[in-house]
This record gives sequence, structure tokens and C-alpha cells, in this order.
Amino acid sequence: MSRGTLHVNLIAAKGLNNNDFLTNVDPYVILTYRSQEHKSSVAQGAGSNPKWNEVFLFTVSDDVCEIDMKLMDEDGFTQDDFLGRAIIPFHSVFYEGIIPTAVYSVVNDNKEYCGEIHVAFTFTPEE
Repeated sequence: MSRGTLHVNLIAAKGLNNNDFLTNVDPYVILTYRSQEHKSSVAQGAGSNPKWNEVFLFTVSDDVCEIDMKLMDEDGFTQDDFLGRAIIPFHSVFYEGIIPTAVYSVVNDNKEYCGEIHVAFTFTPEE
């Protein structure tokens, strides 16, 4: 069992579906690991190719080795729209210490491809 801190570097997304009729989407990401959740900043008007370059920290204390990244479109006057999700395994970071920036597919509820997300991981073991 690995214990420590997982650093998730949310870099960017590409090719997201632009489902806003008159404007660009305003994407953000909800990152979830077990009961821990973080929300990225909203990439206002970034459309299909947002950039974040944000780091999020998660405490890892068991053998669950995947993170759920739900991409959303912020809407000012209605409920935010679901753009897609990526469930990303990160078990190799326990052995390697780092997973360099990689591209992961974003899929909708029907498991259809709807873009990609660029993420890197670093793991710092507990002493």
C-alpha cells in the first residue's frame, strides 16, 4: 500500500465539444480521488482548447489508483453542462515517482470520444 501525496498537474484540454449555441464554452474540471475533490479555475471563453496549468494535491493512503476528471461548462444562468470525463489510472507513479505529461481521452456518458485532457502526475511518499 502506498501512502503519500499525489500532485496532479492539470495542463490543458483539446477538442472539447462546444455545445454553447452563441458563445464559446467556459470549461472547468472537477478532480475527484475517493472522497477528496478539487475544482479548477474556469477557463472563461477558452472554448474547445482550454489551458489551466494548475496543480492539485491529494492524500493517497490506499490502493485506489485512479482519479476521476469531470469536465464541465460553466453557464451563468442555467445549470452547468457536462462536457465529458476521463478516469485516469496512476498506479505507475508509485514506482516511477512521476508520470510526465500525457494525453487521456475524454468520453461522454455513452463512452464516445469527445476530446482529450493533458495531465502529469508526481508522487511524494510519506516518510
